Amino acid sequence: MKKVKRRSLLQLGALSGVTTGLTMSTTGLSMTPDPVHGAIDGGVKEYVRLGRTGFQVSDVSFGSFPLQHGDERVVLHAMDRGINYFDTAESYGEGVSEEVMGKALKGGRRKSVKLATKIFAGGSTSASSMMARLDACLKRLQTDYIDVFFNHAVNDIRRLQNPEWLEFTDKARSLGKVRYFGMSGHAGRLTDCIEYALDKDMFDVMLLAMNFGDDPAFYERFTRSTDLVANQQGLPKLLAKAKQQDVGIVAMKVLRGARLNDMRPYEREGSTYAQAACRWILNNPDVDNLIITMRNRDEVDEYLGASGSSAVSRVDMELLQQYARQTEASYCRNVCNDCEGSCPYDVPIPDILRMHMYATDYGDYSVARNEYARLEHNASACLSCDGSPCQDACTFNIPVADLCGPTHQLLS
Repeated sequence: MKKVKRRSLLQLGALSGVTTGLTMSTTGLSMTPDPVHGAIDGGVKEYVRLGRTGFQVSDVSFGSFPLQHGDERVVLHAMDRGINYFDTAESYGEGVSEEVMGKALKGGRRKSVKLATKIFAGGSTSASSMMARLDACLKRLQTDYIDVFFNHAVNDIRRLQNPEWLEFTDKARSLGKVRYFGMSGHAGRLTDCIEYALDKDMFDVMLLAMNFGDDPAFYERFTRSTDLVANQQGLPKLLAKAKQQDVGIVAMKVLRGARLNDMRPYEREGSTYAQAACRWILNNPDVDNLIITMRNRDEVDEYLGASGSSAVSRVDMELLQQYARQTEASYCRNVCNDCEGSCPYDVPIPDILRMHMYATDYGDYSVARNEYARLEHNASACLSCDGSPCQDACTFNIPVADLCGPTHQLLS
């Protein structure tokens, strides 16, 4: 059943017309037949409670992945539009993102926003090392405390079992350097890590990769039944469990690759693909808010067009369907991990394809190169491989062998 082609499901939906006018009862999403949305140039229309933190944060919030020196004006524009939750990480631009954020939000502005950042803490990282890196984050951000501090990109339960993390969090909280802690995740074994963290009540906030194309409810609109090839079927139940425990849930990767220019010919005035993708997430009752990468002021304004949305429209659904049809053959569901172990050379296929996405879809070649350079194993072995080991490794029929080698050549 894993080999059922999702492409056929999408074609079925397009031909049969079953995608419009249906109530999305599995997630609580609602539909409206008309594209009644706020103006693109409007600001934040809704603030939501971020779980047990009690923070009131903008439903559409600021992701700073590609920030470069000089982009402080983008941060300030977002703040002027009402965004009050800003997310960054020590690894974004090797600290540049934090530096830009720090310059933009220093002084009196810092008190009016909630600031989140992240470090990658492994299974053997020491508490002293974590504290030193936290201090470095504080220095770059020009602040003496972080509102939410994340263990970044968790995809291995052993990282959560490190007792040094608990020692670090206790000390950092007692010193007033961090108010709340969280984990982020967008890679394989995500659901296993979420379940472990919830069972141990480890975090106040979770930042999780999710988008309409990874949501079983999206494909139930085509099949009228559970989507047997959805790779995050366990995620909705875990989100509900997190909600019961009052753990804040922030969504990321909501644009499913962000090939925005490909969608411009299909968009209508007052409704864009990005807004449709955001509305899908914001209509999930178990999600508090989302962060989305904002590179310029126009993107800030466009994405805020989804703020305060109460429903997913017929036009939204048409845009989401179109995007899924165009990208399904190349988009790596990096939380799937079905290809793990297929490469005899230990090439981390999901990571390679994620770097490919950063470079070709996001258009951030410098970021993609930096991230690629950090990989313990790269795709150099793919240049001399005939591609047979990974030929059938992808459940979703992505031509892995045709992408990994060229990615190495592009980013090396």
